[in-house]
Amino acid sequence: MTNTPDKLIAGKSASLGSAFRQIGSLTAVSRVIGFIRDISFASFLGAGPAADAFLVALKLPNMFRRLTAEGAMTNAFLPSFAKLRSEKGRSAAISLAAEAQIMLILVLFGIVVLAEIFMPKIITVLAPGFLTTPDRFAAAIDLGRVTMPYLPMISVVALWVAIANAHDRFLAGAAAPILANICFIGGAISIPILAEDLGVFRALPIAIGLLVAGLLQLAFLFIVLRRISALPKLQWPHLSKVGKNMWRNFVPSAFGACGMQLNLLVDLILASLLPVGAISWLYYADRVAQLPLGIVGIALGTALLPRLSAAEAGGKKDDVRKTLDEAIIFGGFFIVPAMSGLIILAGPIIEGLFVYGAFGIDDAVMAAMALSAYAIGLPGFVLVKILQPAFYAAGQPGVVLKISIMTVVVNITGSLIMMPLFGHVGLALATSISGLMAAVLMVVVLCRRRRLSGGWLGMMGRIFLATMVMVILLLALVNFGAGLRHSTAAAFWLVGLVIFGAAAFISAAVLFKAIPEGLVRRWRH
Repeated sequence: MTNTPDKLIAGKSASLGSAFRQIGSLTAVSRVIGFIRDISFASFLGAGPAADAFLVALKLPNMFRRLTAEGAMTNAFLPSFAKLRSEKGRSAAISLAAEAQIMLILVLFGIVVLAEIFMPKIITVLAPGFLTTPDRFAAAIDLGRVTMPYLPMISVVALWVAIANAHDRFLAGAAAPILANICFIGGAISIPILAEDLGVFRALPIAIGLLVAGLLQLAFLFIVLRRISALPKLQWPHLSKVGKNMWRNFVPSAFGACGMQLNLLVDLILASLLPVGAISWLYYADRVAQLPLGIVGIALGTALLPRLSAAEAGGKKDDVRKTLDEAIIFGGFFIVPAMSGLIILAGPIIEGLFVYGAFGIDDAVMAAMALSAYAIGLPGFVLVKILQPAFYAAGQPGVVLKISIMTVVVNITGSLIMMPLFGHVGLALATSISGLMAAVLMVVVLCRRRRLSGGWLGMMGRIFLATMVMVILLLALVNFGAGLRHSTAAAFWLVGLVIFGAAAFISAAVLFKAIPEGLVRRWRH
């Protein structure tokens, strides 16, 4: 073959730990900037009608984006891309990317047009409770029409990120969300200048910032792909044999991705029936819970898919098992203490981060309760992110679909049972239970298919022991500083708690030999 550049690229395949470090570090930066964004939201929008309207409008393009691009499209595309590149070279793989790109653009453009026309009916479905507050309903419609064009832009960005990841260029995809968060912050800061008198429509500058973010992300990924000669060309739509196989995998992948989106949609619909502010309380709680999920779960899942796809294409089942064991240990090392910390420190976290301006202490109490409920399901959410790529890499998206259907049933049933009892907290708790169930089912299926061994169990036991040391210390510190948390020093008190908790966990992890070998090797170097 003459594809020497392809061989060089393939030969430089990053280890799981290296890829995780690349993605996780920039994702951490993005999430920190995301917190600044959410603090801006809390300060200028609060948790009232304006915030509720904007968050519903934002949910629409985000929901479609995760369904069409970041979820099903990426999971169907990457294994096909990796297999085609290994068999026929990178040129053939880039041609497949061009096929996928034009189909995304055409289909999503049609969806945007339909959404702009039928936005009132869409908002009625997404947030039926808004019908009782006409101003909030009207604002959600107008903001939804502004944010919807973001969908095709970010979907193409997600496809380009998948291509970059297939070439081990993980930093590009991890850096792109930073641009979006900066644009969000700029929009929020401009509210007092441009939209202070707009009432429930005050979120308009943030919605416009979303569109600017889409354009900047497209430009950034365009430069990245052009530098590695991997930019798909615009072409007339047609389907090759490989493309048809990819789209056949896309259908069950799309329905599988629908599971999580339906769970989020159910939460949104039911939360709109609760008192004003419930949607915002859940949003801020979810944003905090998304920090460890994004840094660890999504980073590992992103790094795993191209690696597992290559292993499956080469028939290397031992590599699959070894990689998954390593990923679970990596994830557990960060997520088990994160879960415990979020449950114990939910109050100080929400108060330290968001109690500014329009976001009051009563809002913080409500959001903190939801955060504790979301934290319970954090290990399940992360484990699902780690294990899902194993099914997609093996060409078995149907398994993910079946598990997703089960989780939707569990979430809807749990939400309907617990919402009358616990309000918005019941919605968060039902979501966590469904995530834990999905993780357990995936573990069982992968063990039966000999894609997962029990090599990670011993290390997880040590991680739990180290976490218990941290928990004891944090409980003592929280009780000691209970009177400080409601003062202006809440943010500094929160930083202190995080530092003490992290130091206690790392010290105990060293004592119990609970630090993953991959991390130890890199620290030593």
